Amino acid sequence: MRARKTSSGLPRDAAAPTRRNPLGSTAGRRTRTRRTTAGPPARPPDNPAARRRAEAAALRQGVRNRVVFRVLVAAIIAVSSLVVLIAMAGLFAETRSRPLTADEQHLYRQQEVAGRWQSWPATTVFPDEVKYLGLERAVQYARRVGIAPERPCAEAVDESVAEVLDQHGCRTLLRATYVDQTATFVFTVGVAVLADEEARVSAAEELTRDDRVGVLPAAFPGTLADRFGIAQRQRNGWVGAGPYIVFATAGYADGRTRAAVPAEEMTHSELWPAAKSIGNQIAYFLADPPTVPPCTQGAVC
Repeated sequence: MRARKTSSGLPRDAAAPTRRNPLGSTAGRRTRTRRTTAGPPARPPDNPAARRRAEAAALRQGVRNRVVFRVLVAAIIAVSSLVVLIAMAGLFAETRSRPLTADEQHLYRQQEVAGRWQSWPATTVFPDEVKYLGLERAVQYARRVGIAPERPCAEAVDESVAEVLDQHGCRTLLRATYVDQTATFVFTVGVAVLADEEARVSAAEELTRDDRVGVLPAAFPGTLADRFGIAQRQRNGWVGAGPYIVFATAGYADGRTRAAVPAEEMTHSELWPAAKSIGNQIAYFLADPPTVPPCTQGAVC
């Protein structure tokens, strides 16, 4: 077979000397290396004894894990039970009946007295009849003719008194009107309700002793007190009891004004002793110390 010629006129085989690749292959030609993939690693020979030892070790580890788990659960349950028992013991100790301390007894009295103006019916705050002492300390009875609607403190007393009551947090004012046993005098009793006994004491220290001011009269048409107004008040006064200031004012059932009554007549009149006695009686019942139960849950500790 005839050799081809190159552009130089020489046969292709003679055109260039043969060159050797440093790696041993001829230049200009790439050798292909065949990649071989490694097969799976050879399995170790089956050893029944080693397998049994491994299974036994795994079983022992599982047993240990289960024991630890059970111990932890038991510890959690025990701690929770102890907490519950302590809480129940504390609750029982707190709620079980026990004797009242001196402070608790004092607080009980204060709270019971302070709530009477709400918990008692109006007819209990202002009884149908109130005993009073007349001249020569004769025991007589005043009869109630009416109970006025509850009013804000500032609306049922004179202005100078209202300022003091307002400064000390007066809550409300209750009033009722009585007539003496002879149907000669009329009396309006007013109960100012303060927050507590301390507030009442503070207010009382600032109240005036002017007998021209105090509670406003509560008139009731169709009764002996229908003409009892501000001008008819002869005297005014008050007394403190618990968280209450009990006011009393008195006048004549026939409508006489203060200016129409001579001062010397008032000196010898039964009017003002009766008014003070009625106010004191109502104050006494309102602040009368209650019977304190000996135990937190009644009479049995």
